[in-house]
Amino acid sequence: MLLPLLLIPVLYLVMIRPQQKRQKQWQAMLGSIKTGDRITTAGGIRGMILSIKDDTIVIRVAPDNLKLEVAKNAIASVTTQEGTSAS
Repeated sequence: MLLPLLLIPVLYLVMIRPQQKRQKQWQAMLGSIKTGDRITTAGGIRGMILSIKDDTIVIRVAPDNLKLEVAKNAIASVTTQEGTSAS
């Protein structure tokens, strides 16, 4: 009878808290993107940010300098001009 009550704090510490921490880091990463950063989307497309709108960004994809408009939520990782990765 007490087992379910004891499992709730364990589940919070093991599952919910780490997910909330990752979500905060991802939101901070999205808030800090700027023109010129290199990004990788969740679909694996890599490109450089040309412009940023409210909820979309325009990226340039090599080798043909193709311009794509993608949702900000699709960004998986950002590499700044200095070469540091923030994922």
